[in-house]
Amino acid sequence: MNTTQIVPTILTNNPEEYKKLIAMYQPFAKRIQVDIADGTFAPDLTIPVNNVWWPEGWEVDVHMMVVRPSEHLPIILQLKPSLCIFHAETGEDLLPMFDQLKANGIKAGVALMKPTFPGDYKEFIAAADHVLVFAGDIGKQGSKADMLQTEKVPLIKAINPNAEIGWDGGANLQTTRAIVHAGFDVINVGSALSTAQDPSAMFEALNAEIDKRGVVL
Repeated sequence: MNTTQIVPTILTNNPEEYKKLIAMYQPFAKRIQVDIADGTFAPDLTIPVNNVWWPEGWEVDVHMMVVRPSEHLPIILQLKPSLCIFHAETGEDLLPMFDQLKANGIKAGVALMKPTFPGDYKEFIAAADHVLVFAGDIGKQGSKADMLQTEKVPLIKAINPNAEIGWDGGANLQTTRAIVHAGFDVINVGSALSTAQDPSAMFEALNAEIDKRGVVL
């Protein structure tokens, strides 16, 4: 049985839609990813991180698509998500922030954009609990998956064999099996769930897909 997790993602600039998506996923999801964008690193602005909340008992990953992670760190420490992911490409030194996250019981994650070569950020990857491979269009859901990003898995494992590796971008029923077979531990799913006629049934279908073997036809 495959241990890969399907994780619903929330990306919105509307507090009411955020509430609606939380309610949609609550019956079946135990782990979610909340995407936060500052309108600069990613072109579209989302709800601010200080408006983020979740039901008690949920495991929450906060994916920070922001230019200056250090400015957002204090509120992250107050929120206490399970995992906080910052982008390697911001230009800030993430290592001191990773230390602060871990000291407060929060796992530290680093995200890699499509053009980014893992070897350019060895220190961040080596110190991270989670490495997110970004394979879609930053700040948007429903983009096409860049399947060449699966080639980053062995490069990441060579730097940090213990890191959890996540995929973000274009995951759906057609791509999930190939993503799993590439060695990902987490598959973040956005529009394939949020726009599904029956999100719970789609969640089950995606989970069934990760356990299939053989060639994707």
